[in-house]
Amino acid sequence: MPRTASLVEVSPAGLPPVLVAYERRGKGEPLVLLHGIGHHLQAWDPVAGLLAAERDVIAVDLPGFGQSPAQHESVPSDLPTAVAALDAFFTALGLDRPHVAGNSLGGLVALHLGRERLVRSVTALSPAGFWTESERRYAFTVLGAMRRGALLLPPTTVQRMARSTAGRAALTSAIYSRPGQRSPEAVVAETRAMREAAGFEATLAAGRAGVVFSDDVPDVPVTIAWGTQDRVLLRRQGIRAKRTIPGARLIRLPGCGHVPMNDDPELVARVILDGSR
Repeated sequence: MPRTASLVEVSPAGLPPVLVAYERRGKGEPLVLLHGIGHHLQAWDPVAGLLAAERDVIAVDLPGFGQSPAQHESVPSDLPTAVAALDAFFTALGLDRPHVAGNSLGGLVALHLGRERLVRSVTALSPAGFWTESERRYAFTVLGAMRRGALLLPPTTVQRMARSTAGRAALTSAIYSRPGQRSPEAVVAETRAMREAAGFEATLAAGRAGVVFSDDVPDVPVTIAWGTQDRVLLRRQGIRAKRTIPGARLIRLPGCGHVPMNDDPELVARVILDGSR
């Protein structure tokens, strides 16, 4: 049975209201977690409990992903829209400039939230937006292949494949360096999330417009961490991120893939907690 997240209606400035799904646990300063394209808030499961020992952890399904419905078809699926929705989400939950951590697309959104000074700190894990055009095309090819696979494979086939280490590797090795560590149930759920992601095509189309993060993020502590085995956004992009945001901490995540929370939960939790102190 799929998990049921909490839902809150938010009203971004100048945009129609939208429902945002989230899960919340722990206590301490608020920390909002943002997933990548085609994923869902459960991507953070390996680290959420570790983080909740010190933080009020709020894992979010971005609009059009997981259990959050897509925004109205007249609303663009671009970064300003995502930032406006999350700003309204913070207001709805009474969060005063929370810490934020994001992965991939979520990392790029987190950096935009930092640039707008809507958050206290940013931890970006393999954030999008520091690519060359050829690297962007390569990443979108990988993501598009994952989307097509999720759409074409019957759910019964996914369930059967997820029972074995080799099957889980076939389904998720593009984003994990240690896919065998992911549970069969999690792999089935995230393949379903990719298949049912209503916002996938529109978000990818918005990214084809040449989205590049080119601004510094002054006055907000920034940590950028990159898996050494990232097969989607190659780790050399971390060097560009450091050049763009000179004050950021740049950290290697040895042996981790594009979604490092699964590959080394303890290391990733420590990086996020250190970045939000």
